[in-house]
Amino acid sequence: MELIGKPNFEQAMNRIDAWFAHSMIDRPPVRFAEHNADYAQNHMTRGRTWADLRARWFDAEFQVDYFLGSIRGRIFHGETFPVFWPNLGPNVYAAFHGAELEFGEVTSWIHHCIHDWSDMNRMKFSPDNVYYRKIEELTQVALQKCPGQFMVGYTDLHTSLDCAADWRNPQELCMDLLDCPEKVHELVELANESFLPLFDHYDEVLKKHGQMSVTWMGIPSRGKFHIPSCDFTNMVSKEVFDEFYLPTLHRESRHMTHNVFHLDGKGLLKHLERILEVPDVHAIQWVHGVGDDAPIMQWIPVIQQIQAAGKGVIVDLQVDELEPFIAATRPEGLYLCMNAEEKIQGDILKRLERW
Repeated sequence: MELIGKPNFEQAMNRIDAWFAHSMIDRPPVRFAEHNADYAQNHMTRGRTWADLRARWFDAEFQVDYFLGSIRGRIFHGETFPVFWPNLGPNVYAAFHGAELEFGEVTSWIHHCIHDWSDMNRMKFSPDNVYYRKIEELTQVALQKCPGQFMVGYTDLHTSLDCAADWRNPQELCMDLLDCPEKVHELVELANESFLPLFDHYDEVLKKHGQMSVTWMGIPSRGKFHIPSCDFTNMVSKEVFDEFYLPTLHRESRHMTHNVFHLDGKGLLKHLERILEVPDVHAIQWVHGVGDDAPIMQWIPVIQQIQAAGKGVIVDLQVDELEPFIAATRPEGLYLCMNAEEKIQGDILKRLERW
């Protein structure tokens, strides 16, 4: 693949291929963007107006053109790639089944729709669903405009207990786990039912247009790339994790070529050992959080635990944390995400080569 703003594309992909295989060519891969950078962007409307925020999100031509404007003239160094992924917010998979989304400036949220268990009968994926059709349109518009400019990925997909919590409400679902666990199992199965066919649909469409498998994380794969996650399990015990989510993780990850588990915050660390035992999970994205959780050095033991299990680990790193981080860790298996200014990116790459 040749992209105007991405020099040494194949060399960057070779480093990623090596990282997936738990080896290293010359240095750890590095992406010069921080986690959730896409959600933090300020949508510049350039004087355009819409009836409401939903209309702006649904304006496929604008969304792709806005992305094109954001990458025009940029050079993407290291293992940073220009990737447009069709985005209607993190709950879009749940919305594919009949739930409604409400849109804000930079994200959307879902209206919980299962208030009584009989409401489950209304939750069903349909190719006529308005959100599914819009993701299809965003994908097609992006594929038309992308040649030589950027990569096109697939949308953010969350299944299992996260999808169930979107439909039911997280607080209610916590009570359901105690009061009617059999209904939670039923709800999880419903949430999982459409995922693999949908994933394969997106993968087939993108591969037919010469695209790799990539989504919001910005890490391309020549095979099938998936980001399993279950943020809801921050609130549950190890036993609940094992019973209600672990089978989903095994089933989804077996289907893929490469899996990076999105571990969002210290509340999920109680499940890390179980996740590391899943053979088809190749790496962990460790999202340590903000505030008191932000300094990366306090999480060195977590990073070392992941490396010791033979898994890769993605970490967010501030520029001023680079030297102490290098002194405390080994490079094998690391994938760094750094929000560094372009003028210092070359020096960072040279420093990593000397690691």
